[in-house]
This record gives sequence, structure tokens and C-alpha cells, in this order.
Amino acid sequence: MQRAVAVIGGGMSGLSACYHLTRSPRISQVALLEASGRLGGWLRSTRREDGAIFEHGPRGVRPAGAVGRSTLDMVSELGLEGEVLPVLASHEASKNRFLYVGGQLHRMPSGVGGLVRTVPPFSRPLAVSVLKELLTRRGDQEDESIHGFVERRLGKELADIVMDCLCRGVFAGDCRELSLRSCFPPLFRAERDWGSVVLGLIRGGGDARLPVRRRLARGSRRRRGSHVGMILPPNDLNCHMGPRPHLCHGVPNNLAQYHVGPLSDARVVLSARHAFPVSLWLQFCSLAHRPARILPCIQSVTVAVVNLEYEGSVLPFTGFGHLVPSFENGALLGIVYDSVAFPQHNRRGDPSTRLTVRPNGLISQIYTGSILSRTHNDLVQRVSCSTMVDRQAATAAPIFQVYQTISHLVPLLLTEKIRHYISHHSLPLSLVGASFEGVSVNDVIRSGQMAAERIVG
Repeated sequence: MQRAVAVIGGGMSGLSACYHLTRSPRISQVALLEASGRLGGWLRSTRREDGAIFEHGPRGVRPAGAVGRSTLDMVSELGLEGEVLPVLASHEASKNRFLYVGGQLHRMPSGVGGLVRTVPPFSRPLAVSVLKELLTRRGDQEDESIHGFVERRLGKELADIVMDCLCRGVFAGDCRELSLRSCFPPLFRAERDWGSVVLGLIRGGGDARLPVRRRLARGSRRRRGSHVGMILPPNDLNCHMGPRPHLCHGVPNNLAQYHVGPLSDARVVLSARHAFPVSLWLQFCSLAHRPARILPCIQSVTVAVVNLEYEGSVLPFTGFGHLVPSFENGALLGIVYDSVAFPQHNRRGDPSTRLTVRPNGLISQIYTGSILSRTHNDLVQRVSCSTMVDRQAATAAPIFQVYQTISHLVPLLLTEKIRHYISHHSLPLSLVGASFEGVSVNDVIRSGQMAAERIVG
């Protein structure tokens, strides 16, 4: 029996779901509902006539693991192999990642030498922390903060510096408040199953292996990252699906008027939206009372991104970028050195340096209300520019800057309760995307694919 499916949200998870649904003969109709006038969600790019490209969301994907290979498979199916810009393991952007601690930049330790030697900003070799982890007993808590977990198993220094920086860079949040089980489930499962994170990651192996069907995915083992130009996948996914999906732009956030529109004929609803607007719709149509109460509890952060361009080469070093722990500068999360990883996106002609500055999410929210004014934009830009002068010895003013605010970009809490409720009550509803399945590009693409496969059966 053929099914009609309504997909709410035209971000990467929604587009991925549509792509796989439209390829199945068991799906009669797919309706894609998108509130804005564009597809791609938080994948946004600014392209200048001189060839410069500035990414406001993710700038690349890691092809590691099953989800990474799945993404590269889809890139191959879309015929985008020629657009991929690989970043090899030997590239400076792969080898050099920095932390800003004690008023200076420190290269993250790597290789065997980085484990057995004391490398600033750390006060002892990382091997000591690894040994402590192996000797620490398994915890018995159902959940704990990320900081508490790492401090208990690896030591306070790694929790204060590494995990603080990582959580600020990935979630724009505080590792002392974020849930380990929600944000890093592999670490939680490793301790639960093996009694050790180190043993669990080595012996547990992470994601199950997927068939490697494409040459691009097979070659990914030699790469640490790759880039497709982040505005290309949404456009190519839309074109590749052809006329079959019924695309509705300008759908209101509460989706109320569409309860009797494209949704009325759908046997299955797949939501690829942020949790809060989904909860409003569930309350309206009385589809699921318990998820409607839980979804608003999934908090998120509004992130400001400032892209800067400087005349010439202003960086005295090369690498991917650097992160800043909260005890150093609460106003700054980190800076990405875009022109190092992807020089192909620099302007034509004279050299320049492209950087992406990420102010703290809380500071972004102060200047981001229901109405964004030019004054607010200028203020955040000045904070970012002054930080650049302090951090990178870029004494000249930037020759170009663009500011973007992306609302509800990073969810701070994931939950299994909603998924269990939907499965237990056999509701014709699937929830995918960053609020439910992980925040990386690979995660959201894979979540859309898996939801489509479950619907098709």
C-alpha cells in the first residue's frame, strides 16, 4: 500500500528525508513544508562576485565513520564529486588546532609525542589522564554533566580546558550544565558497557559499519574533512528530487492552517523542525500530548557568526582555528581560519585572509530579539573585530565583514522519552534533525535517511 508523507522543514534533515522518500515506489506523495523562502536550514553562504565565499553555518563535513560515509554516498549520487574540496590528514588545517589559554595560543597535542610529553597548556602528559581513566571505576549515575564526567574519569584539567572549549565550540553551551548522555552518548555507552571510555571506544568501535558503495566514500579514509560548498547540497537535493515533492513555501511556524491542507492526506508526518514549533503544532492537532509537553524543554542557543576578511596574509601561523575556554574570555567562543582550510574560496587576485568569529551565544542573544536592528549588528561586529585585533595580531581593520544570526541553531538537550512514546503508541510521526539526532551535518543527513527508511519499511 502506498503512503503519502508530509515533511515539515526544508533543512538538510528534511531534504535528506524527501530525497530518500521520493526514490521509493511505496511512497505515493511527499509534501515538503518550509516556512522560509529558502532551503537548507542553517546551511548559509555569502558569495561575492570576486569569487570569495563566506560560510555562516558549517563549512565542511568529516567523512569519518558510518554517518560520514553515508553523506559522501549521497554527494556521489547527486553528482557532486567534482565540487568536493578534500582536506587531507597531512594538511595544516587537519594537524594544527589551537587553544587560547593564558594569553597565548597553544597547539593541541597530537601523536605519541603529544601523549608522553608535557605540552602546554597542560601541566602533565596526557598519558597520565589516560591511565587514570583506565583505572577509574564505572559510575552508577543515570546521567551527569559533561564536565563532571570528564573530571571524574580524566581529571579536572582536561574538563576545565578541553571539554569546556569543545562544548563551547560545538554546542555554544556550558559543559557544566550539558548532559553527557544527551550530547555525547558514545561516551556514556562506553563507560556503561565497558567500564572505560578508552576501552569502549577501542573495542566498541562506535557506529556500525555501512556498506561503502561509492569511490568518494572509499577515498574518505585518507581524508580528515571535505567540503562541498555548503549552499550546493540543498539546491542539488531539491533539483534531484524533480517535480515529485509538493513544495510549500511560507508555511507559518504553528502550521495550524496546514492541518487541513497538505497534511490532511498524509498517512505519516515527518518533522525536521526545531523542537519548540513542533510542540505548538502537536498541541494544535492533538496528535501527541506527552511529546507536546516535553518538546519545549529542549533548549537551544541563538548563535551569531561574524565573517571577516583582511587584506593580505595576517596570520603568523596556519591551522584550522582556535577555541577559547570560558575562564579566558566569556565573550568569545572561537575563531576559524577559513582561508587556511579552504583557500579555494578566497577572492581572485590579491591574497586576503578570511576568518569566522563566533561570539558567545549568550552575548548574541542580548543583541538578538524579535527585531534585529543595525545598532545591534554593529555592536556585535565591533566586539568581534576588537577581539580579532587582540587575538590574531591583525592590527588593520577588516576590508569586509558580514554578520548573521541563526536562531535555534544548537539544541542543548536531547531526549529518548519522546521517541519511546511515539514508538510505544505507534504514532504516525517521526522527529529528525539537530534537536533529536545530533548536531553535525552528517548526523542530520543520516537522521533524515533513517527516518525515510523506517517509513518505507
